[in-house]
Amino acid sequence: MKLNTIKKYIWVLAISSFFIVGCNQHQTQFISPNNEKIEYMGRIGKTDSLAVIYWSGSSMTVSFEGTSVSAVLQDEKGANYFNVIIDNDSLRILKLDALKKTYSLADSLHDGKHTVQLFKRTEWTSGKTNFYGFQVNGEVLNIPPKEKCIEFYGNSITSGYAVEDYSGNDSPDSTFTNNYNSYAAMTVRHFYANYTCISRSGIGITVSWFPQIMPDLYNRLDPENQQSKWDFNRQTPDIVVVNLFQNDSWLINRPENEEFKNRFGEKPPDKEIIINAYKGFVKNIRNKYIDAQIICMLGNMDITKEGSPWPGYVQTAVDSLKDKNIHTLFVPYKNTPGHPRIEEQRVLADSLIKFIEKKTDW
Repeated sequence: MKLNTIKKYIWVLAISSFFIVGCNQHQTQFISPNNEKIEYMGRIGKTDSLAVIYWSGSSMTVSFEGTSVSAVLQDEKGANYFNVIIDNDSLRILKLDALKKTYSLADSLHDGKHTVQLFKRTEWTSGKTNFYGFQVNGEVLNIPPKEKCIEFYGNSITSGYAVEDYSGNDSPDSTFTNNYNSYAAMTVRHFYANYTCISRSGIGITVSWFPQIMPDLYNRLDPENQQSKWDFNRQTPDIVVVNLFQNDSWLINRPENEEFKNRFGEKPPDKEIIINAYKGFVKNIRNKYIDAQIICMLGNMDITKEGSPWPGYVQTAVDSLKDKNIHTLFVPYKNTPGHPRIEEQRVLADSLIKFIEKKTDW
């Protein structure tokens, strides 16, 4: 082969390689928190430059065609954990610290379409998280809107407290808490629905293990700020699930407890007080969402143990409301100590999924 021919051949190869590589490369772009292509779930405070994450199960998702994505985050206490869910499958845990920094969520992905979700697994008592946006190497895509929405009000069961602690100790270490493995999140994923989770471990309707009760918190954006009110018109759920009373059932039998004394004095509440408190809370939910199906759920800890009066209290309260779109669902006692682990949360989810399919056209 002649020298000029060889040089021409090498030049063609070089130019071809340049265009091939160039076609597979993407520019990195910053996606601000108010970009309409980011999908948010949960009660989230938003400004032009910032989204504030409070509640368990809150999330932000970006879809893109490219190879990598990062997020700019700052945690209030450095105590929160998020799940990083890649293409609805690959999952890893992201531990945040209190410094504002860029966290790599996924890199070296095959050059194609991907979704990456940041899902808050820990409770709001671990502090709030500031989200400043995504950095995406690729083209940001639209996410098809979800047509269904479910909102939950609950306690530790709904939060997913100690769901991954198989030591039998119900550890308060937040590494074992994972709302993603709660029955609530499992149910939402089954129906491909929007998700809002208003929960806190230890909370009740009449009394909690701390001063606040759910009627104090249910209408807040920032759960720590009583002046921070949620606009219920921002999103209307099709279904609302209330799974409360587990903590009430324990605490009304503890007259030595400070919160018992603060709420009841020296005398425990009678069943009429309990029923009316539940009825009042559900009426508040109905007033916010006049068309929603409301499911008043109990289980599967000892509140539904054989002989427990609490399912009867809930049934009486619901019956007295005379609303055909308010239902009861009681999941039997799991007959194991402590909080429900993943497989016991699955039992709750399966029961709720079947109930929703029976009561709706989902």
